[in-house]
Amino acid sequence: MSARLRSVAGRIESVSGWRCALTAFAAGAGAALAQAPFYLSPLIVVGFSVLLLLIDGARASRRALRRGFFAGWFFGFGYFLVSLYWVGFAFLVQAEQFAWMAPFAVCGLPAFLAIFTALACALCARFGGGGTKRAFAFATLYMIAEYARGHILTGLPWNLPGQALAGTAAGAQTAAWWGVYGLSFLVVLLAVAPAAMKNEDDAGIAKGALFTLAASAMIFAIGGVRLALAPRADHDGVYIRIVQPNIPQREKIDADLWRRNYDLQIELSAAPAAAGGAGFILWPENAVPVIDEAPEGLKAVSQRLPKNATLIAGAVRRETDEDGETRYFNSVSVIAETPTGRAAIAHYDKHHLVPFGEYLPLFGLLKALGLSELTPYGDDGFTGGDGPKTIRVGGAAFSPLICYESIFPGRVYPPGDRPEWIATVTNDSWFGDTAGPRQHFDQARLRSIETGLPMARAANSGVSGLIDGAGRVIDRIGLNSTGVIDAALPEALPTPLYARVGDLLFFLMLIAGAFAGFFAGRRGG
Repeated sequence: MSARLRSVAGRIESVSGWRCALTAFAAGAGAALAQAPFYLSPLIVVGFSVLLLLIDGARASRRALRRGFFAGWFFGFGYFLVSLYWVGFAFLVQAEQFAWMAPFAVCGLPAFLAIFTALACALCARFGGGGTKRAFAFATLYMIAEYARGHILTGLPWNLPGQALAGTAAGAQTAAWWGVYGLSFLVVLLAVAPAAMKNEDDAGIAKGALFTLAASAMIFAIGGVRLALAPRADHDGVYIRIVQPNIPQREKIDADLWRRNYDLQIELSAAPAAAGGAGFILWPENAVPVIDEAPEGLKAVSQRLPKNATLIAGAVRRETDEDGETRYFNSVSVIAETPTGRAAIAHYDKHHLVPFGEYLPLFGLLKALGLSELTPYGDDGFTGGDGPKTIRVGGAAFSPLICYESIFPGRVYPPGDRPEWIATVTNDSWFGDTAGPRQHFDQARLRSIETGLPMARAANSGVSGLIDGAGRVIDRIGLNSTGVIDAALPEALPTPLYARVGDLLFFLMLIAGAFAGFFAGRRGG
């Protein structure tokens, strides 16, 4: 078996040209299947090990940088094409206008993101030692590129390698210490261990695979212990109702149906509050436009929603400045009881907007090209808010997140103003019954692990759910279902290390990885 593995590894290293491109693409596509909803975990080890072998083959050539970049780009293109194919479905909701853009989005976004992977692989082909040093060098360079991907041009940290362990709460628990970037560093390091150790001795690849298996089992065991030490408790007297109306996206954006959609959400919300306790009712993103300007809508909420219930609704909000310019915000509106009836007493405006979906970078150029209709409100889309916010109302302070914001670690609530729970509203019905909404849900649960805060998540067509501060899913509503979750709000856990120090441990991992990969350690073959 060891001889056969070494033979296969040698053949992979020797491929070039279109065979290298095809091999790298297949390795990246396979590695993507380790993410939600498939979680075929061994494929991330196979995929990254094949990539490192291709880089080693490039390293032996006279054009190491070029061949490393080439192999890395095709790996990244395969990875992101499989991870993000579902973005094309958003262009089919209004197919008569936008269907022609779908192929460009489906291929263009992975092509751009693959550049980050390619740069890391090019550098790895040019620098770094052999043997176990190789694994540390690769993991360090790869995660520097991934961190850049998560921050440059507003960032898109979608399906980071560590996300492959988020299919279970146990696998993702160590994110409470070093966050998803630190977890990703470990995943990459373990994924390339079999290839990195191929020249240690005749059984190097098998030993590397056993090391990966044993270390992975340890990660899950540590996670299991942490979960056992964090028993779930409920917040005294505070209940949450999560509403999933399941309105088809085409009908959701039809202004003639807004009243019908609004009535449906009220109907789903109207049952008496659980156990008579103070309650929150959570509606999804863009559940109701300009609710603070709609007296009739507020009256309907006052008459039909349970007493003592505070409504947290995804909304569109607008402001007109002194110059008469109207600005639109993708918002959360908090509707609570006042002496004169229910009214909007607080707002949160989404601060991390989606490029091209919620605002247009280079608006003047894109308008000239006839693409200004991509944004839903105003000429250049929504205006960004001021940043994370903690809202104190209803007996349990919360911080809102809107859709895409839940994929970003470390920006959940204002520094020094920790809430008791996270209210996430989203609308993934743009993307149909695909991997996208399922990936989005599992990425959101990592924010609970990193902060120790429970999360209530309302999605228009799924996936909605209630998650405790350890990342355990208390209840959920699947895709394309209409339903309501009624449950006690879980109690927050003590503040985890990651919520205190942010990405500090990840940066220390990079420093240690650079030292181990480039300056120290024993020589390998």
